[in-house]
Amino acid sequence: MNILAIETATPVCAIGLRSNEREVVRILDHDRRHTEVLAAGVAALLEEFALRARDLDRVVVDVGPGLFTGLRVGIASAIGLCEGVGCASVEVTSLELLAHAAHERGTRGTLLAAVDGRRGEIFVQRFALADTLQALDAPVVRTARDVVIECATNGAPVSFTGDGVQRYLKDFSAVPNGVVIDDTVPSLHAALALGEARSPSPVITPLYLREADAVANFSTRSRPQ
Repeated sequence: MNILAIETATPVCAIGLRSNEREVVRILDHDRRHTEVLAAGVAALLEEFALRARDLDRVVVDVGPGLFTGLRVGIASAIGLCEGVGCASVEVTSLELLAHAAHERGTRGTLLAAVDGRRGEIFVQRFALADTLQALDAPVVRTARDVVIECATNGAPVSFTGDGVQRYLKDFSAVPNGVVIDDTVPSLHAALALGEARSPSPVITPLYLREADAVANFSTRSRPQ
């Protein structure tokens, strides 16, 4: 099976490709230039595998939560590819990809995955990591301060991962019962594995959790006097 994975939920733009026993993951950019680098990066990776777009069986895309503009670029690209070549699409989320990466490296117990949402907020979700991985709740928007206070007050051991944790590293590192995992990019290896195992998604639906920055800024502007 030939599977392409697209990751644009964070400032990093990354792709991965699996074909038979070969798998390559590539970071294309670290500075939110998703529009400029994604299409060319996909074309170059397909050429490296001696594949054409029509050879793809599935396209896996991170639907969020994450940065609004980046998600739109990745999702639009995935939809265009799937419709253009007639392959299946598979949805994954940024938070589950972070959790799967931690689980693969041996982290066990309660894990809190966090993606930086800007505006002083983070997108968070808790997972239980044992022999298998299980989501404990749904993704939500919270402030880092509230999450840190809750975890410190609770006292139960917890691991933290994601660029939302790194953004507020001083706060998360101060949680006495917490361990910080130095991961910022949702795992493309996990995306490819889930893309093969998971049933295709008939419709790709973005997980925004809140409105775009431009809409929020407009709606909260003071009216002229």
